[in-house]
Amino acid sequence: MSEQHSKARHRRSRKALAVGVPLALTAAGTLAYGTDLGLLGEGTQQRAAAATSAAPAWATATADGFASVNALGQNGTYGGRDGQIVTVKTQADLEKYATAAEPYVIVVAGTIDISPVGKEIKVQSNKTIVGSGTSGQIVGGGFFLGSGVHNVIIRNLTIRDTYQGIWNDKDHDFDAIQMDGAHHVWIDHNDLRHMADGLIDVRKDSTYVTVSWNKLSNDNKAFGIGWTDNVVTDITVHHTWVRETEQRNPSTDNAAHAHLYNNFLEDVPNTDIKSSYGNYSRGKTKMVLENSYFQGVNNPVIKDSTATLVQRGSVFSGTSGRNESGGTAFDPRSYYSYTLDKAADVPALLKSGSGPRSSIGTTATASGTTKAAATTLTVAKDGSGQYTTVQAAVNAVPANNASRVVIAVKPGTYRETVKVPSDRPHVTIQGTGGSRRDTVIVHNNAAGTPKPGGGTYGTGGSATVAVEADDFQARNLTINNDFDEKANQSLNGHQAVALRTAADKVFLDGVIVGGDQDTLLVDTASKDRLGRVYMTNSYVVGNVDFIFGRATAVIDRSVITLKKRWAGTSAGYVTAPSTAANRKGILIANSTVNGDVSDRSFFLGRNWHAGGDASLDPQTTVRNTTLSAAIKATPWSDMGGFSWKDDRFAEYRNSGAGAGGASSERPQLTDAEAAGQEVGDWLGGWTPTAS
Repeated sequence: MSEQHSKARHRRSRKALAVGVPLALTAAGTLAYGTDLGLLGEGTQQRAAAATSAAPAWATATADGFASVNALGQNGTYGGRDGQIVTVKTQADLEKYATAAEPYVIVVAGTIDISPVGKEIKVQSNKTIVGSGTSGQIVGGGFFLGSGVHNVIIRNLTIRDTYQGIWNDKDHDFDAIQMDGAHHVWIDHNDLRHMADGLIDVRKDSTYVTVSWNKLSNDNKAFGIGWTDNVVTDITVHHTWVRETEQRNPSTDNAAHAHLYNNFLEDVPNTDIKSSYGNYSRGKTKMVLENSYFQGVNNPVIKDSTATLVQRGSVFSGTSGRNESGGTAFDPRSYYSYTLDKAADVPALLKSGSGPRSSIGTTATASGTTKAAATTLTVAKDGSGQYTTVQAAVNAVPANNASRVVIAVKPGTYRETVKVPSDRPHVTIQGTGGSRRDTVIVHNNAAGTPKPGGGTYGTGGSATVAVEADDFQARNLTINNDFDEKANQSLNGHQAVALRTAADKVFLDGVIVGGDQDTLLVDTASKDRLGRVYMTNSYVVGNVDFIFGRATAVIDRSVITLKKRWAGTSAGYVTAPSTAANRKGILIANSTVNGDVSDRSFFLGRNWHAGGDASLDPQTTVRNTTLSAAIKATPWSDMGGFSWKDDRFAEYRNSGAGAGGASSERPQLTDAEAAGQEVGDWLGGWTPTAS
């Protein structure tokens, strides 16, 4: 898109801000580099060169809560998503893969008896350990995550029976899951019970932990958090059923932020196990407790005088003793999004929904049938794959294909242009390296670059990768346009697109899209067609109008990197929407906008009425996003003779040095308006799922 436009003036009466996304995680820092999805193996790792199963959704699932926060160099928690899927049935195989340096999704198929009793397998970083349906069990042992271990998921397992006959056992530290100094850990849908010590111990400054949809039962010490004088732990505990345990339910000591919601604590009457207390905010903990259900628990909620505890919305039935709160804590929604269930519904929800699920860790669909395997085509520059260029693999996809085709691209730099035409739907282009930087598709066309047959490429035609087919996905790779503006000053037309989408249901996950001017063009097949794009866990790099177009596009949990111009100056615009009236435009949510540029040098956006079309109603909303000082205090700008104030530009609950309060030059959504501008409102019933 040109920086110069017609100056014909046009004004319309100002419309109310469109309402239509939930309050979510404020991403901060630098994204960790994601990697390739693995392929199913039995006891050993397997990479297939063709026709193999794509990774199922449970193998690529990511955490919510504090485990989803971008921090400490790790962007969320996705476990072994970027490695192979292996199936284990023995302790030897479980230890082999859990302790390996490489990422793995480890499927526990059946019961594994641990020897010696009480051994805790030392899990290394970038692992998903998941039970196959309801059959995956670890008996007589557990897992240990040491200092620095990160990005670990433990799901859908039953871990049980290290009990040594002593109820309050101080001699056998046989936990189900223990972590000492780990970070970004997700413990989900497990059944943990009858251990010699604790069921879960989050110790010694472990942080960015989420514990969800678990069943903890039949134990003296359910769940301890602390063992440190430092106050750094951030932890979320939600939808967890704690039943028939005496203490640590949980006990939370010196946690910087502890968010507990929709949990069910149950002390069953007329049994030998009696609760001594429920949720405990200890030391200097800041705790928020919401919409939980306490049934028959003694001292259901207690706090130290040095701790803070904010309570709201919980139900207490048949409880007795201390029920305390006090002080101010924090707003969990400033870190991540979440939805509260009604407290009264929690017991039924957790009785039916906590613990291992038959749908996780298997390849069966809800109907009980096995999903058809996706076709995989491999690309390798060295000739070790089926094709040596990405375009050749795209060309090999059958016209109007009815099922997913995964183009697995081995590490390397592929200097080519790629077009996925409209009659090739359901295509995934996926890098197979250890980092999204390992696989690079790059070219250097610009709008003014002469075409071999005459004329020039134009902005849209300059794209390195052009996607015109619906249901497209890209994952774990880099798409660049490295057009050299400095070396081509005599060329008229420096717009150089890296990725152009003109399709519906485009899912970009774990990618880098890099360029200068007009990096990412999110378009539609035509003005009257819907084109939805969802980008997550990704980077977009550029300087002028580098996220632009008329699509309904979401940039979620990503980093938008501002780049200096070719001459070293700092000036630019992040977005330039050209949204059709009554459609949603560009939404930036839960992300970070930063870069090595001057303070107050970049606008968040300007209104692009493509071709001077007065019927367009450009829209950009930036919400729950960290803005660096590079963003101007008046962040919106006119374009082509149209006033941005006549279009739809707004912010909501942004943070950072570049954020600002409401004014006529900086519209902010009300809470009511923001409730109608959630990510789900943009996607309109489409749930992007890795495939």
